[in-house]
Formats: sequence, C-alpha cells, structure tokens
Amino acid sequence: MMTWAPQDTSATNKAGVPAMAAAYARWLNSQGGLNGRKLKVLTCNDHNNAVGAAKCARRAVDENVVAVVGSYSQFGDSYFAPLEGAGIAYIGGYGVTNKEFTSAVSYPVNGGQPTLLAGLGKALADSCGPVALVRPDSVAGDQLPELIDSGLASGGHDAAKDQLAPEDATEYGKQSEQALRAATADPLEKGCVVPALGGRTDTFMDSFRRARGDYPAVRAATVLGSVDQSVINATGGANGPYEGSYITGWYPVTSDKRWDPMKKVINKEAFGDNRIDPADAGVQTTWIAYTVLRAVLEKIGDGEVSADSVRRTLNSGFKVGTGGLTPTLSWPQQGQGKLASVGLARLVNTDVTLQVVREGQLAAAKDGGVVDVTKTLLNANLS
Repeated sequence: MMTWAPQDTSATNKAGVPAMAAAYARWLNSQGGLNGRKLKVLTCNDHNNAVGAAKCARRAVDENVVAVVGSYSQFGDSYFAPLEGAGIAYIGGYGVTNKEFTSAVSYPVNGGQPTLLAGLGKALADSCGPVALVRPDSVAGDQLPELIDSGLASGGHDAAKDQLAPEDATEYGKQSEQALRAATADPLEKGCVVPALGGRTDTFMDSFRRARGDYPAVRAATVLGSVDQSVINATGGANGPYEGSYITGWYPVTSDKRWDPMKKVINKEAFGDNRIDPADAGVQTTWIAYTVLRAVLEKIGDGEVSADSVRRTLNSGFKVGTGGLTPTLSWPQQGQGKLASVGLARLVNTDVTLQVVREGQLAAAKDGGVVDVTKTLLNANLS
C-alpha cells in the first residue's frame, strides 16, 4: 500500500496522514496481519506541488502497490493519470479535489469540500446576514464559492462575498479587514466570516481577532480541516472568535466513543508521536480508509491480492461498515452515482455533521447534528 501527503512545506502539511497509516500497519501486523500476510505501507511526500504528487503516483506504479490509501493531495490532475493507467485504487483520499469524486479508480469515504461547504452554507442561511468567504487563491480554492453558495441558496440566502487570500501568508490583516467590512454591509443583520484556508486558518484567525474590535457582532464559521480543537484553543477557547460558531465536519465529534478503537491503536503504536492528533480530520480519514482496505482484503481472503483484485472487489457492489463513523459505504458503477448529474459521480457519503463551539469545546449541534446535503448539491451549479 502507499499513503502520501504534503510535509515540511510553507503551506499545507499533513504529516499525521502517513504517520497514522504506518501506525495502523504496525498494529495490524502485531495481530498477525491478514490471512497470514503482513501489511506493508510505503509513504511519500508530495511537497504540496504537482510535480511531487506525480512522482508519488509514479512510485506507486513502479512499486506495484495494490492501493493508495488514506492520502492527501491537492493535485488530482497530476496523480490520477498514473493511477488510472495502472488500475490502482485510490481509497479514502481527503476529498480536497473534485477529481476524487469523478475518477473511476477513486473510492472516497467522505464528501470532501463539496459536502462541508454546502452543509455550512445550509446552516448559516438562517442565522447570518451577509457572509464573506475567505478562501485560497488556488485551483482547489476556486471550487469553494459555488459550494457554500449552494447551501446558502437552499435557505433563500444571497451568495457569499468571495475573497481571495494567499495560502502561504504569514498574516492576513488586509483580508480580515475586507471580510469584516463585507460581513457588515447590512447594518441590520449579524454577518458571518467563513475562512476556508486549510492549515492557514489559524493564521487568519489571529489577524481576524485583532481586526474584529470594531465589528463585535460578526462571528466566524468554518469547516473541519480548516479548524480543529487545537485551533479553537489557540485562538482563545470560550473567549475566542469561534465561540458559538457553526463548524461542519464529516464525522462524529472526537469525544464520541466510536473513535475509541482508533485512539487505542494510536496509544499502542504511536504513543508520543505528536504528528498524530486523533482530532485531525486527515488522521480520521486515514483510519477509515484503512478500515475499508482491511474489509476488502478480508473479502479477498486467500486469493491473490493485487491492484486488480482490490479494484474488482470494490466494484462488485461491496458494502463496508465503519463502526458508525460513516454510513455503510458502497461505490456504484461509473456514471450511476446519485450525484453523477452534477459531476460528483463517486461521492457516496453525503452526510455532514453540524458542530458548534460551546464553552470553547467542539460539540454536536442539535439532534446529533447530522445533515444530508444530497439535494443541496443536486441544485448546485458545479460545471
């Protein structure tokens, strides 16, 4: 198997993703492996650029890996071509690019940015006046405005004000001021600022907190992957700008008992490894992706394990449970997915968890906080 992610870059870093993959392999192998076979995981750094992503994919082909599992990369156009040519499955990518929801060799476990932004827009439609979206000036960032707007529109809300920001900035004073002005364009409504800057969201919030003094009524809202509990703590906890904010995620809150098996593996195989944070959405996605892989390998049993047999199993109508962390997962034949008409044929998990920052802690909102955004995405203009 191979797992890749960017590490040691000036922008997005996901070191916990390959670290979680290696810990999972150590744990599974300590139990005797699967059917007497050991799991061998190769890791690769895509360096957060197209060249690095392509190199990781070509290495996967050269090494004859049976699947790429639980990875993160913004450069789907670079890595999917080699994988498609070799027939290698891409299981449980982070969902950061639309290509993950269109390629025939992709088997996503979450709804990626499409569901998070659509779900957030849906939640904010009834509770916010003007909404300002601050997003990366990048190819991946270009996909975000229509997604949040689809959710806002489902509640009869105007589109968000789209504001570009560099994804590797060291401060966002100018962007914070612009967002705050946009969010207060209607003096009778309480506006919202939505930073969706991935690993740089905490940097933005530092600037936002300083600029916010003249705009006390404005609140922030965002998505997991852009913020987690550590970011909330670093920005003031209960006294910080996230207090009372809606945050959408793919999975239950980290305190949910359904994460206990993952936490036990981390404690046993990666105790003291500060790259692996159980609250990190990348770590969680990698855990779920390897859960899927294990189910596939168990289904194959004593048969030949190869890229072809893994893909055939996944394409056979195979269904896999993830301990309640997601709905039961199964991937349709190409072109038959429920969101194929809007260009998201491989997106099978449309559940979004709606969370709220309450007394400085992420907690489930409303009745379990689960929202299905299928209809919202079907009404989006994603062409």
